[in-house]
This record gives sequence, C-alpha cells and structure tokens, in this order.
Amino acid sequence: MIGRIMANLIVLYILVIEAMIVIGSESSDSRDAEINRLLKKLNKPFLKSIKSPDGDIIDCVHMKNHPIYDHPLFKNHTIQMRPTSYPEGWSNKDSDNEKHKMVPQLWTINGKCPKNSIPIRRTRKEDILRAKSIERFGKKDPNNIHQHKPTNPTNNDGTHEYAILKVGENSPRAKFYGTQTLINVWKPFVQHRNEFSLSQIWMSAGSYRPYGSSKWTNKQDHSTQLETIEAGWQVCTVLYNDTNPRYFVYWTNDSYTQHGCYNNLCSGFVVVNQAFALGAAVPEVSIRDGLQYEIFTSIWKDRSSGNWWLKFGTHLIVGYWPSSLFNRLGDAASQVHWGGEIVNVKENNQHTSTQMGSGSFAINGFRKASYFRNILVLDENNTTKQPVGASTSETEGSCYDIRYRTDQAWGSFFYYGGPGRSPFCA
Repeated sequence: MIGRIMANLIVLYILVIEAMIVIGSESSDSRDAEINRLLKKLNKPFLKSIKSPDGDIIDCVHMKNHPIYDHPLFKNHTIQMRPTSYPEGWSNKDSDNEKHKMVPQLWTINGKCPKNSIPIRRTRKEDILRAKSIERFGKKDPNNIHQHKPTNPTNNDGTHEYAILKVGENSPRAKFYGTQTLINVWKPFVQHRNEFSLSQIWMSAGSYRPYGSSKWTNKQDHSTQLETIEAGWQVCTVLYNDTNPRYFVYWTNDSYTQHGCYNNLCSGFVVVNQAFALGAAVPEVSIRDGLQYEIFTSIWKDRSSGNWWLKFGTHLIVGYWPSSLFNRLGDAASQVHWGGEIVNVKENNQHTSTQMGSGSFAINGFRKASYFRNILVLDENNTTKQPVGASTSETEGSCYDIRYRTDQAWGSFFYYGGPGRSPFCA
C-alpha cells in the first residue's frame, strides 16, 4: 500500500515538473517573440550598414522609413530638414567659431550614409535583455526627478542624485525658448551595470506627478504632467554595453511614466543629420591636468514651426522634437536645468563609487573638475542673456557638489561632480 502511494506521488511529481517546463518554455517563447517584434520595429530596413571600429553597427535608413512615422500622431508628418528660424547669433552662417566644430564620429571612418538617409545605431537582442523589462527598455525610471532629499532611497531602481544649476523654479510665469552652453566631457567610472553617469541640459514644463500619486484626478489628463527635452552625454552600461561617454537625447511628456525614450528607441525625436548617430560614442574626452574637450550644445524653439531644435557644435544640426509631442512644452519651457546626474543602487547597502563629471569635486577647478560654461538662455523676446535668479541644488553634497560663478571670460559657469563613495560619502 505504501509502495503504491509512493509510486503515485513520484508520477505526480514528474507530471508537475513536466508542466512547469512546458509553461516555462511557452513563457520563454512568448518573451522571445516580444523581443523580436521590438527589434523589427526599431531596426528599420537600411540602404547601407556600417561597422564602427568600436563595435557599433550603424544602419543608414531612408527618410521614408524614419522612426517618427511609427508614432500615431505623426503618420503623415512632413519632416522639417532645417530650422526656419534661429535666435540672433545662433545661425550656422553667423558663427565663425571654428574651435567648436564637431569631431566626426568614429563610425564615419568606415563609410557615410547615402543621400536621403539617416544613421541609426542598431539595437541588438542582448541590449534589450540587459534592461529591467522589455517595457522599460530605453526609458528612464519614473523616479527620475530632481529632489533635494530623495523620497525613495530604497527604491529597487536606485536613487537618482544630482548637482545642478536651475532657473525658473521660483518664477511660475517664467518662459524660456532655448539655451546654449559648453559641456565639458569626461569618462566617469560607473560601478554597477544598472547605474549611469550623465551631464546634460533639461528644459521642462509641468510638474512631476507619477501615476498612482494622490495628486492624480484623471489618468488621461497629461496637461500638467512633467514634460522634458534633454540632451548631453552619458556613460550607461545597461544601454550601450560599454563605458564610453555617448551623445544622447531624451524626452517625456508624462513624468517619465510611459511615454518618451532615449535617442531613437521610440518615436519622438526627429533626426535629420546624415552624418550624426545618436547613441554613438563621443570621440574625444578630457584628461586630468591635460587637454579639455567640450560639446557646444544649443536647444531652441523654432518660432515658425514651434519645433524644438538641437545643435551639437556650432554647425551640426542634429534634429528636433516636434512641438505637438507636448502640451506645456508646446508653448515654452518654465524651467531650465544644467548639470550632472547619477544613479545609486546602494550595492551592499553602501553608497555607489560611480563618479559624476570627472570624479572630482567642484573646488578642484579647471582641468580637474567638470564644468558647464558660457551658459545662456533665450527669453520670450528672442533675446539671449545669462540666467537671472539661478540657483544650485545638490542631492548629497558630500558625494557630488556644485559651485556657480560668473566672470567676463566664461560668463555664467559652474564646476560640479564628485567621486561618490568616500570617507565623507557613505
């Protein structure tokens, strides 16, 4: 009798194991199918494929297959190839400052994209597998918001920490139509795969209200959600599978919750330059006590079309964010932020050693600390001026700090950054 019961239990155990294997296999097949659908959507048919010396594959995609056409609002969008208006002094023709011309990206050594095509960095299966989920691939975390003291320090996504300069926070009626600055480029150490270190511009409008917060009255109402357009450089292993600083753009129109992404990883930003790939590595980086490299970065609103244009260097127009992506940003930005951001996952319950900027504190100054200089904003009168009423913010000043000043040569500028974990930052 006991032997028969044992035999039945063994048979039952085998059946359960087999069922689990079948379910697991079906789940794996479903996940693979979902990944393949996403890869097919992101990797468009190409006219030419170029292998970069750093391992990237750049696909030259015809304009008729531009990613913007995947967005439901832009099925019939007419791509604007050039700005129709520039702020005074910002036009390519007006600029004779050759030292801020862009160094060609590394992939262009092995070829160029044909006429009427744009370069798009190819997404691979392993890129998606490194993400926390397929749904969050290419997106910042919803807790990505400047907080002096984070309200979610134990969040599994990690705590976002900042050292930034900002304008507009205390002026609710302020309107900004552009900004321009020189961003110093370094190669900061990033400790954990799920962390990043970046230096960027944020132009924003609205307020941060994630889904589920008590401030929500209607989940379909995006009119007061935080909206941002962002650009700069970042070291982000989970996205690029290396430790090189890379050019990036970002946007969100719903507080980083569902809509928006990096680069071309969803429809939104419209690339128009056939020699510049978003997500490609920055060719030259600064050396401590040595040569310093900068990215001359401009964002401005085209007063005719309403689109927000991005230019790296004095002559390289990258593309634009269509104004109709946004509600409040469709008119103007209410705040502008400049500076650094890192993610701290607190591995082993310790502060990360991920560096911000150069990894040096602001007090160390030129050739040691990272900086933004010659910071300008564009007001409602299309007048370029230095920021008025600017203030600084640090999440953890003992880990990463910022020092803001003005002088005749560098105008409005600041040094910022830090080493992360240290005897003073635990």
